[in-house]
Amino acid sequence: MRMVVGLGNPGRKYESSRHNLGFQVIDRAAERLSLAGWKSQFEAQVARGHCDAGSFLLVKPQTFVNLSGRSVAAVVNYFQIEPSDRLVVVDDLDLDVGRIRIRSEGGHGGHNGLRSVIDHLGGGDFKRVRIGIGRPPEGATVTGHVLGASPKEEEEKLSRAREEVAGLVIRFIADGLLENWTSN
Repeated sequence: MRMVVGLGNPGRKYESSRHNLGFQVIDRAAERLSLAGWKSQFEAQVARGHCDAGSFLLVKPQTFVNLSGRSVAAVVNYFQIEPSDRLVVVDDLDLDVGRIRIRSEGGHGGHNGLRSVIDHLGGGDFKRVRIGIGRPPEGATVTGHVLGASPKEEEEKLSRAREEVAGLVIRFIADGLLENWTSN
């Protein structure tokens, strides 16, 4: 069974925030897969699907980004999901807006949600896709930046990135393969 987790914060207040790119990608992948039937379990919203490759889960932890590992570990432990079948989608301050980076393992890179997932899983042996949101402008706080909505001039780049990453999620579900890669 494959699992794709999108990190984000629950509630309408955060729906369109940069920090919710993971949720937005999962929602877009679910739409493209015509997947419905979200269930509340493991402190998450979970949708289960099937494809030629077998069963898969789309997961949106409802613990807030910085505590996501608790939810992710519960899903992994319950379904005994192998490291090679785990993918986490997150926003990234250190990538330019709309840039995409795929890694098959690694550290948290300062992302508190990834830090939580790594801590709860006992290591960073899982695939991750990062979507760039850029650094806040001078005088703005990181918290305000990640929890804020993107201005119109950024939204086109983020929309393309969401669509591309939703396609990568579907490809991962189908064949489990994602190569290390960084977009231009």
